Amino acid sequence: MKIAIGCDHGALALKNALIPHLEKKGFEVKDFGTYSLDSCDYPDFAAPAAEAVASGECDKGIVLCTTGIGVSITANKVKGIRCALLSDVMSARMTREHNDTNMMAIGAGVVGQMLALEIVDTWLGTEFSHNERHQRRIDKMMALEK
Repeated sequence: MKIAIGCDHGALALKNALIPHLEKKGFEVKDFGTYSLDSCDYPDFAAPAAEAVASGECDKGIVLCTTGIGVSITANKVKGIRCALLSDVMSARMTREHNDTNMMAIGAGVVGQMLALEIVDTWLGTEFSHNERHQRRIDKMMALEK
């Protein structure tokens, strides 16, 4: 599975911890930046990561900033993306089972590194339930893009 990842300067340390963690678990990671602590604009990194997921270049995506809010809003502006802002393990599991999210966001200033790794592992390790009622709701949600 190929994972798109992107962050701004506020989440660089967390991104740099996540990449080797994901690679150790056998995931291929495409890093959309940023690569320095210089102040930057999160849409410049979250949007290309989301576009890679929407196009099928990457299977899933992870975006990071200080709160996770800006990157999640940015990712959700890309047609076909369902990005959940996560700060707990239960939500990570439920958003995959019920919403079939294809991207997730974390706030590096909100969630510590150990919890972030657990959230990512849970999110990536949980499959969509394929329950009819959940698919019906996803279909209604995605129809709003038209």
